Amino acid sequence: MKNIGYQLLKTWIKTGLYLYYGKIQVSGLENVPKNKPVLFLPNHQSALLDVLLIAVDCNRKPFFLTRSDVFTKPTLKKFFAYLRMIPIYRIRDGREALKNNQAVFDQCAEIFGNGHAIVMFPEANHNIKRRVRPLSKGFTRILFNAVERLPDTEIHIVPVGLNYKSNSGFPDQVAIYFDKSILVNTMYDADDVQGSVNNVKGLVSDRLKQLTTHIEDEKAYENISGQLNALDVDFLNPFETNKVVGALDKSISVEPVKKKKGILGILANALFTILNFPILFIWRKWAKPKVWEPEFMGTLRFGFALLAYPVYYALLFTVIALLCSGLVGLMVILFLFIYNWAYVRNN
Repeated sequence: MKNIGYQLLKTWIKTGLYLYYGKIQVSGLENVPKNKPVLFLPNHQSALLDVLLIAVDCNRKPFFLTRSDVFTKPTLKKFFAYLRMIPIYRIRDGREALKNNQAVFDQCAEIFGNGHAIVMFPEANHNIKRRVRPLSKGFTRILFNAVERLPDTEIHIVPVGLNYKSNSGFPDQVAIYFDKSILVNTMYDADDVQGSVNNVKGLVSDRLKQLTTHIEDEKAYENISGQLNALDVDFLNPFETNKVVGALDKSISVEPVKKKKGILGILANALFTILNFPILFIWRKWAKPKVWEPEFMGTLRFGFALLAYPVYYALLFTVIALLCSGLVGLMVILFLFIYNWAYVRNN
């Protein structure tokens, strides 16, 4: 029953994601080892959406290392455990809390020993900017602890690049790139642990900088980002976009460009607003103002839609069925569903 519940939840979320995003492009799944220990290492731009997108599309049933401060309430602990989430402690949680990490590392080794996969964000924080931030050494400690405890077990790393077309806007599109796996065992030298840490961190960082758009110069970030937007580059293709980044003059500042919609686009927006007015009204007046960081905008919007739309469709069907008939209600809901799907797909 537990596995059935997990699969139903996963199916519901996956369906929601593929309706929420106009396009989800997944590449490199053939690089993910099957039935072998794997540590997925993605870049981190969009809070919980990064987790969900990997969870539903990585062809594994992974565990997730999650910051410990979300495990504050007993009910949440049980729910997160059900979702295979494991707390990891950071320096901001206090030095005493860091002592708990050794038990977490040993638990990860046990998970690897059973051939499972784990997802961890090596940047150790999220940021909406299109750049790979310095990696924490925490993921190397987990890997090397597992290699020492499981000397005969092959443990793989799979860097993952998450690329959002808009980052926080809607409708949005996303491309996910699973890189070729890296065998950790051959990179660990017990006589030079720090050297091994630096080598693994450097390799993963280099891979991530290829798998997602990376603006290296943080001081010139706004100039470069503005030029990329003005050029209307394809952020879903980081390989080509990074070539453009390398050719830009970082001293040039560009005013934000607002794309003008044609008459069909204006009409489509107007009809979408009318058909979904109750949902949009509640989101804009009640839910959206509660978003505390831009990195959480997509996550909160998706979560709100995932919960609100089934209720909206059910209430709308009930009202129309009472006023007209069940068949009319079903036809209206079907039309609304198809229109919303087409609107997202084509924007």
